[in-house]
Amino acid sequence: MSQLAFEPEYQSGDGGERAAGVGLHAYRPVPRISIQAFCETDTVAKQLTRASEDRRMAKTHTQVHMGGVGRAVELFQTVPTPNLILLETSAAPRDMLQSLAALSEVCDPSTKVVIIGHFNDVWLYRELIRNGISEYMVAPIDLPEIIGVIAGLFVDPEAKPLGNSIAFIGAKGGVGASTIAHNVAWAISSLFKSEVVIADMDLPYGTANINFDQDPAQGIAEAVFSPERIDDVYLDRLLAQCAENLSLLAAPSTLDRVFDFRDDSFAHLIDVAQRTVPHVILDVPHSWNGWTRTTLARADEVVIVASPELANLRNTKNLLDTLKQLRPNDAPPRLVLNQVGVPKRPEIAPLDFCSPLGILPTATIPFEPALFGNAANNGRMLAETDAANPIVQTVNEMAHVLTGRVTLKARKKPGLSAVLSKLKRKK
Repeated sequence: MSQLAFEPEYQSGDGGERAAGVGLHAYRPVPRISIQAFCETDTVAKQLTRASEDRRMAKTHTQVHMGGVGRAVELFQTVPTPNLILLETSAAPRDMLQSLAALSEVCDPSTKVVIIGHFNDVWLYRELIRNGISEYMVAPIDLPEIIGVIAGLFVDPEAKPLGNSIAFIGAKGGVGASTIAHNVAWAISSLFKSEVVIADMDLPYGTANINFDQDPAQGIAEAVFSPERIDDVYLDRLLAQCAENLSLLAAPSTLDRVFDFRDDSFAHLIDVAQRTVPHVILDVPHSWNGWTRTTLARADEVVIVASPELANLRNTKNLLDTLKQLRPNDAPPRLVLNQVGVPKRPEIAPLDFCSPLGILPTATIPFEPALFGNAANNGRMLAETDAANPIVQTVNEMAHVLTGRVTLKARKKPGLSAVLSKLKRKK
């Protein structure tokens, strides 16, 4: 039977990472700006460095220096000031105002300045704002606070909320990552009546057009090869309507040219899609190059689909370790175990598979070739093929989890009281 198992959490003391990722999730990516930070303490410098490595700050150019106001004044006497200066100072309120006067003489009028001080003083705050300081933060500062302040200064407050991007990737070719991605997208669109766009990023071999029985004349290739044309209107022209709330950015699935891309070739396309619909499903091919790495690093959520055998275990471990470095402030990727229970195939038990990974699967899906084969051959989703199948319920529950509508916790093992209650009922 299909089984939605556990909310994935790192078991080595990192269980709070998913909660931290949720706190940061509310902030939009910061636009392309330059930032110079000047710190007096290692604690503040460490937090600012962490912030600079966050995916929401991927477009910024950030440098962190040790040294306070004096170091900043010395530097900006010879180089232009950036879009934003983050300045830590431990000076007393009145001394702080005097020291900032020297900075104002070398600071460009368009540069925003955020002061990180060590005094929680209302009078100081008002004086700083009156003198043109953009914001005053009181140390110690945390990561969401830093990114929130920067985003508040440079992100348009009137901008519509960004849609959620969910990237699916297989730990190995043929594990069914695309099929899972397409069915989860279908479930989100049909269950919640919410607009969803699927981007089939496997340009030479993509299967989304087959799975949805579509043959669009244009798709994702036109968007990627003409990035200067991408806006809401042009994207809408490229989308193929699969259902009432589901659209497809199809891959050409041809070999008439070579599909080589820069690291950020898909970034603008994904940004535009996220401004258009609430949910963007990224069907990422099983490959490792600059653009797949960038796509996974910047997605709001990553789902790894794996089959319970040794090569999948190795690849999943490599993906988890790499994504933890690329996404240090985000929750760990989710794991879906697919094709479990293939007859006569030696397999690793799900718990044994997950033990060295430090996570438990969000869902475990059994090998059921008739259901998946009939759906694929007819260009239909699993729910259209057999709505009563338990696997469909699993996909629906995954849709709830990935859209934040439900959080699943590990099931507790029955304790002694549960055993005794069963014995009493038997009497």
